[in-house]
Amino acid sequence: MTAWILNLIEQGGYWGIAFLMFIENVFPPIPSEVIMGLGGIAVARGSMEFWPLLAIGTAGSTLGNYVWFLVGDRFGYQRLQPIVDRWGRWLTLEWEDVERASRFFRSHGQWVVFAMRFSPFLRTMISLPAGLSHMKHGKFLAFTFAGAAVWNAGLIQGGRWLSCYLAEAEVWLNVLIIGSVLVALIAYAWRVVTWKPRS
Repeated sequence: MTAWILNLIEQGGYWGIAFLMFIENVFPPIPSEVIMGLGGIAVARGSMEFWPLLAIGTAGSTLGNYVWFLVGDRFGYQRLQPIVDRWGRWLTLEWEDVERASRFFRSHGQWVVFAMRFSPFLRTMISLPAGLSHMKHGKFLAFTFAGAAVWNAGLIQGGRWLSCYLAEAEVWLNVLIIGSVLVALIAYAWRVVTWKPRS
C-alpha cells in the first residue's frame, strides 16, 4: 500500500501533490500528514526536491482552504444558513456550530488562521468563519500559506527521517495509511447516521 501510494505521488509529480493537498483541504480523503510525509520519502529517494515540494504542496493546501474562505465570504450568514440547515446531516454540523466557530475566530483575532494550521481538526474549519468575517483576502492567504508552510516542512522532514527506516516501518506505514482512511470514513458514516439537530 505504501509503495503504491508513493509510486502514485512520484508519477504525479509536484502537480499531483498540489492536487492531493487541495482536495485534502476541501474534503479530506487522505490526510496531509500522509501526503507530505510520503513526499518527504520521495525527497530522500531523490525523485523530488525539498523546496519545490514544500512550495507546491503549501500552495495546494492554501487554495483548498481558500475554497472554504470564499464560501463564507461570498455567501455570508444569510445565504449560508439555509444551506447548513438543509444539508446539515451530510455536513455533520448545524448553524450553531458555524456561529461557535465564528465567535472563536472573532475572540482570538485573525492570527488564529495561522495558528490553526497546526491543528489536525480545525485547520480547514477556521477558513469558513474567516470568510464570514470578511477577513482581507490577501491577509488570509498570507497567514494560511505561512502556517501551512511551517507544518508541511515538518511533515517533509519527518518523511525524510522515516525513509531511513522504510524497510522496517513499511508494515506500520501500511497500517497507518489504511487505518487513517478507514477511521475517517467510519467516523463520517457514524456522524451521519447518529446526527440529530440540537433543536
